[in-house]
Amino acid sequence: MLTPGSNLHVAAPPSTTTRRTGRWIDDWRPEDPAFWEQTGRMVARRNLAWSIFAEHLGFSVWLIWSVSSAFLVAAGFGYSSQQLFLLVALPNLVGSLLRLPYTFAVPRFGGRNWTMASAAMLLVPTLGFGYAVQRPGTPFWVFCLIAATAGLGGGNFASSMANINFFYPAASKGTALGLNAAGGNLGVSVIQLFLPVVIGGAGIFGIVKASSGGIDLERAGWVYAGLAVTAILAAYFFMDNLGTAKSSPREQLAVVRTLDTWVMALLYIGTFGSFIGYSAAMPLLIKLNFWVPDPAPLGTGIYFAYFAFLGALVGSLTRPFGGWLADRFGGARVTLAAFAAMVGFTLAVIWTLTQLTPNPTADPAIASDNQSWFPAFLVFFLCVFAATGIGNGSTYKMIPAIWRTQAERATTPGTPERHAALLAGTKQASAALGVIGAVGAMGGFLIPIAFSAPWVDDPMSAATGAFAVFTCFYVVCGVVTWIVFLRRPAGVRARGLAGAGI
Repeated sequence: MLTPGSNLHVAAPPSTTTRRTGRWIDDWRPEDPAFWEQTGRMVARRNLAWSIFAEHLGFSVWLIWSVSSAFLVAAGFGYSSQQLFLLVALPNLVGSLLRLPYTFAVPRFGGRNWTMASAAMLLVPTLGFGYAVQRPGTPFWVFCLIAATAGLGGGNFASSMANINFFYPAASKGTALGLNAAGGNLGVSVIQLFLPVVIGGAGIFGIVKASSGGIDLERAGWVYAGLAVTAILAAYFFMDNLGTAKSSPREQLAVVRTLDTWVMALLYIGTFGSFIGYSAAMPLLIKLNFWVPDPAPLGTGIYFAYFAFLGALVGSLTRPFGGWLADRFGGARVTLAAFAAMVGFTLAVIWTLTQLTPNPTADPAIASDNQSWFPAFLVFFLCVFAATGIGNGSTYKMIPAIWRTQAERATTPGTPERHAALLAGTKQASAALGVIGAVGAMGGFLIPIAFSAPWVDDPMSAATGAFAVFTCFYVVCGVVTWIVFLRRPAGVRARGLAGAGI
């Protein structure tokens, strides 16, 4: 039985064994039932548990600006709504760009080693945040730079998923990856729920009163810096590197020449991009449209800190449900239904916004009038989040199914060619997940930027126009899903995708 810190070694090339230090496992056979039951399952579960913790932390740091930006003005920073939305958007841009190199890092450095390194890098945005928010004279460009470094947490998803993918057999990958993804996504909700409590800005639905001493934003930076150190130590003591997790960047990048990669990337922008973008923007949307700061400390209308976390929570919890539905009804059908729901509920959100009176910064009467429309806005917006979560789960099920189906259609069952094709398909699907995840996360940058709309003076008009653009995009995504994966003309049948359970 493997115990923490143990090494398993089988015959390996000298070049492989000479670089082994610490917790490397070179004998890893998850598809061997005996090995899996006796040894593999326990080790995989331990690595999964700490991978979820590290990824959860990464998501929390990635979205730390999504809610803290709404408190900057109260903390003495005179930033406009456009500037605040930019601070929210920048981490998402950097996080999306880092997902591809983070995917390559696991085979190169080892999953345990990279988890330690990526957790250590979270000290940059957390300590920078804690330092800067204590100084109202900090230039805006410095805040932009510090916010951009929070994107380091966004790259953790790609490396964490790539690492866990190597630990589990094919029959268990869906569950393991679903738990890993959901645990990470919940980091968005957790930071949005507890950051106001930590900084003394608000309690949980008013149960805990805001701090009488005012808002101390720096506390959030110190808390998450401490958690980053905890993640480093946990990975050091409890995680493992797999010597069998090998793939070259050239092999991984080959998927960029495949049309299916870019089709799925487009769909993932619509699902995950919407989830992360709306999660980042929701606190500011509530604050700008339903709340004014007078009288202090909680102002008039809907206090954004009580509700900002709900969208990310709903989207995270529905993601595994989307995967389950995809297993039962096919990923493409569920994805198409998710986009249809996103279109309908986004139109409903637009309708509620048109019922509001543009909210000046200091008019409690208007905030009270708008407050009556908040329940409808919240319900419809949470339905959008639920649809994004279901779409996230179904699209992630589609990706490996596409490459597996193509390998099966091109080979004969039971032949060496089939076995080789399936192995190649698994590697290609893993690489595709990194590329698709990187492109899809760009939505997290584009959505807050669209809401800021510096060319539109009224924030409410900017939000309404942005939602209208998003609705059109969801229609395009739905049409693409139907044309590529669901209709059955000769061209689609020839590609071996329609009717293949995708």
